Amino acid sequence: MLILGSHVHFNQEQLLGSVKEALSYNANTFMFYTGAPQNTVRKPINDNLSLEALKLMKENNIDLKNIICHAPYIVNLANKNDLSKWNFSIDFIKNELSRCENLGITKLVLHPGSAVKITKKEGLDNIIDGLNIILNKNSSVKILLETMAGKGNECGSTLDELKYILDNIKEKNNIGICLDTCHLNDSGIEISHFDDYLKEFDQKIGIDKIYCIHINDSKNIIASHKDRHENIGLGTIGFENLLNVIYHKKLENIPKILETPYIGKTNLDKERLYPPYKFEIEMIKNKKYDSNLLDKVRDFYKN
Repeated sequence: MLILGSHVHFNQEQLLGSVKEALSYNANTFMFYTGAPQNTVRKPINDNLSLEALKLMKENNIDLKNIICHAPYIVNLANKNDLSKWNFSIDFIKNELSRCENLGITKLVLHPGSAVKITKKEGLDNIIDGLNIILNKNSSVKILLETMAGKGNECGSTLDELKYILDNIKEKNNIGICLDTCHLNDSGIEISHFDDYLKEFDQKIGIDKIYCIHINDSKNIIASHKDRHENIGLGTIGFENLLNVIYHKKLENIPKILETPYIGKTNLDKERLYPPYKFEIEMIKNKKYDSNLLDKVRDFYKN
């Protein structure tokens, strides 16, 4: 079964609004932040809205176990230079896990962090220390470390780095991996040879540790270490290579999430931006690239 969706908002209607947005894209899964991804401001979870969301999901055959939450970008477990900030990151992630449990969400994606003004080894060890404090064997939520592009001193951009972290986690049942196709490309992985990567992943970590895949094309050439997402089929990875990842038999029961850029009203006027997900999902389901993707999105939303 194809489990395919996109990033959606979590605003006034919270999870209920997220479900409604996902349904408008003809998606059967989705990913959301429980607040803005750029900050740690969070409003209390409204249980009544959550119950309405669960009812709507059940009516539309959306399985709660396939829904993904994402931690904000600004928490950084890799950097212990300021212990107060590191401890804040730990406490915040614990709180996000609690919010996920409240919502019934079982998967939280986390960027491993960046080793600022320290060695990569020190950064990886800091991540391990933080996760071993955070992870609780009684929790129903898994933290999924996202594969990174390797810009700056990002941790988690190679299989060896991810393996090192996972090998040193005490609660191994509570940790997993989220692949990101743009990040893989930008880190140096050739997506056209994805089977080779998956084989190496299985040897070093195990495919059973992959719980989510972010499906994004890339604006950059391979090994650019820049992390700039592109719409499906418009980047350097290409539509057919992304289809191979999406429909790979070894990954068929894993949620795939689009994080591609919103599209401007015209190439010059980006005052209004429109979500491309309804049409990208349609292309993926049809297994046929539509060269009119951008115009279709603009035409659909312009009124």
